[in-house]
Amino acid sequence: MSKKVLVLGEAREGALRNVSFEAIAAAKTISGGGEIVGLLFGDSVQSLGEEMIKFGADRVITVEHPHLKHYTSDGFSQAFMAVYEQENPEAIVFGHTALGKDLSPKIASKLASGLISDVTAIEGEGDDAVFIRPIYSGKAFEKVKSKEGLLFITVRPNNIASLEKDDSRSGDVSSISVDITNLRSVISEVVRKSTEGVDLSEAKVVVAGGRGVKSADGFAPLEELANLLGGAVGASRGACDADYCDYSLQIGQTGKVVTPDLYIAAGISGAIQHMAGMSNSKVIVAINKDPEANIFKVADYGIVGDLFEVIPMMIEEIKKIKTN
Repeated sequence: MSKKVLVLGEAREGALRNVSFEAIAAAKTISGGGEIVGLLFGDSVQSLGEEMIKFGADRVITVEHPHLKHYTSDGFSQAFMAVYEQENPEAIVFGHTALGKDLSPKIASKLASGLISDVTAIEGEGDDAVFIRPIYSGKAFEKVKSKEGLLFITVRPNNIASLEKDDSRSGDVSSISVDITNLRSVISEVVRKSTEGVDLSEAKVVVAGGRGVKSADGFAPLEELANLLGGAVGASRGACDADYCDYSLQIGQTGKVVTPDLYIAAGISGAIQHMAGMSNSKVIVAINKDPEANIFKVADYGIVGDLFEVIPMMIEEIKKIKTN
């Protein structure tokens, strides 16, 4: 049976996050040929609708309101429920991001629906789709199938490949008015402490440091390597606790979960809490002086050595490759 699927897109600083396009690809898989309707909430998101259509949405609905400039669960849930009641879909797809993880349980509760969260792969299509998700901090995976009722999933960034962009695709981008009222909190300003550059949760390359970097200055070579590779810098909980970097860079069970194509762990011992946030990376390179470090158990490539000797060598070799 074909399904109409609502896909919530996420915008940041005037651009759509990659997970928006990955969610559209997931929606295509489960729709059985049905309609894909993109959703965008904010104070000026109308211009982004065409981008969702080029990546596979059939049409896009926007809700613009001053109270939607910054995310709040109250504001976004009011906007979403207004669209849901208008569209009456058979399925919903969110990104498994900070926003999606906060909003999806609230929406599922309002709809008395089940929720399959943190999907990393989909086997089959349409009604036969089976959803794969990690459990026990990534130590095992389970396969879940929705048998009846509304299908509601969230997809982990960097796991489901987006569709090829097609500039020739066209579709309707419409706007509806929603009165956002009775908010328990209003965000007037967001002050970002994280560094500018590639979004850590969506980066294809992550260079992460642990206590082995020894100081805040120790992150400098990691940042240089990440910049050369077009990636982002991350950190273990230990490095954050030691004030070597901001907690916005923390990767792990209580931080961000990342699944880049390449993960370079420098001076990270490999506590289970950290590995829960990065063990599904496609290629893992570990650099540590201790040959018995736990991180080597999940690494594809291990380098036993001082990161302050190894990282500069890597930087020099990459620079040579780039100049040739």
